[in-house]
Amino acid sequence: MSVVNAVPFMKPLCMRSPRGRRHTLPASEFRSLSLEDAISVFEIEREAFISVSGECPLHLDEVRHFLTLCPELSLGWFEEGRLVAFIIGSLWDQERLNEDALILHKPHGTTVHIHVLAVHRTFRQQGKGSILMWRYLQYLRCLPHVHRAVLMCEDFLVPFYQKSGFKVHGPSQITVGPLTFIEMFYLVQGHAFMRRNSGC
Repeated sequence: MSVVNAVPFMKPLCMRSPRGRRHTLPASEFRSLSLEDAISVFEIEREAFISVSGECPLHLDEVRHFLTLCPELSLGWFEEGRLVAFIIGSLWDQERLNEDALILHKPHGTTVHIHVLAVHRTFRQQGKGSILMWRYLQYLRCLPHVHRAVLMCEDFLVPFYQKSGFKVHGPSQITVGPLTFIEMFYLVQGHAFMRRNSGC
């Protein structure tokens, strides 16, 4: 059983039909991503980012790389079996992000680097990104070795992440072509309480 499946608030939200029979697929499910999800992940990511910034945070081989090394640090939202939103993260072991953070997973790190959050175009403007981030941050509270989450984003996304509790750390050291980023962090707190009260 994966760590995600062991956490009660990560269990699928199942709907029942009027006759009381359960659907073959849960209406809404949150789970870690697998290699089988990589192409769907990349298609959503490419559509979401290429039209806005011209760059993808992760290319397909990098998606596969992180889903092989640390699938437990990913989270997908599925509606009737279809991926509609996702987050991919990895562990990092330094105070600030640098170029190595884009490709490395540091298994003994205490910081989760959130590489990407993306929502399928037909499910945007419905609050799914905020809900998914909330679930992900709650999940991180159940991992005793994780103390922080960090990410980098463009200026216009700063208010979105601030609503989830992230604070601005300052300009990122990382640039991609002409793009510059703001680095943000979230302190993961309440480990003991969460473990006692959520079955972590």
